[in-house]
Amino acid sequence: MADTDTSVPGPEFAGTDRPAGETEAPATAPDAVADSAREAAEFKDRLLRSLAEMENLRRRTEKQIADERVYGIASFARDILGVADNMRRALEAVTPELRESADSGVKALIEGVELTERELLRVLEKHGVKKLEPLGAKFDPNVHQAMYELPDPSVPSGTVAQVMQAGYTIGERVLRPAMVAVTKGGPKASAPPANDNAGERMSDDRGHRSDI
Repeated sequence: MADTDTSVPGPEFAGTDRPAGETEAPATAPDAVADSAREAAEFKDRLLRSLAEMENLRRRTEKQIADERVYGIASFARDILGVADNMRRALEAVTPELRESADSGVKALIEGVELTERELLRVLEKHGVKKLEPLGAKFDPNVHQAMYELPDPSVPSGTVAQVMQAGYTIGERVLRPAMVAVTKGGPKASAPPANDNAGERMSDDRGHRSDI
């Protein structure tokens, strides 16, 4: 029978025996900690950028929805203005003398047209479309379109003296500028207040200044 080696391991082998499955934990190097901190900072920066982008997108979406609610009917409203113009022309064609000499049937017709015009303007205003009242006001190129000048030294130069076609706004924008005649020859009028939205306006399909 072969001899069995029962000798005790020498000091060089002391402490090497470990339970099964147990390994020595590697030491944490300073550069590994720095790498982890850098990655954490990068992830935080990406998260903050993503949150900022989502917030900007939310704000843009809310603004687009709000603008659509206010200005979504702009094209339709601009077409309806032609109906209002025709009603106004029909009423202006009725002189006071003609109204007085008309029979009851014609007077009822005139009153019906006036009532329809008021109702149309009321409905337009309900949806954010308001009629401009520029007569006697200082000419403002943001909301008025000058057609010609009228010599009148009795009023300040640049005053709206006549309105050939009514203007309208929708929300804070110009739906259609008012076509007006402007005085000249009088004292210089004070400048109108600055309009912060003037730079946002652009020409509509008819070449008029508009926001739509």
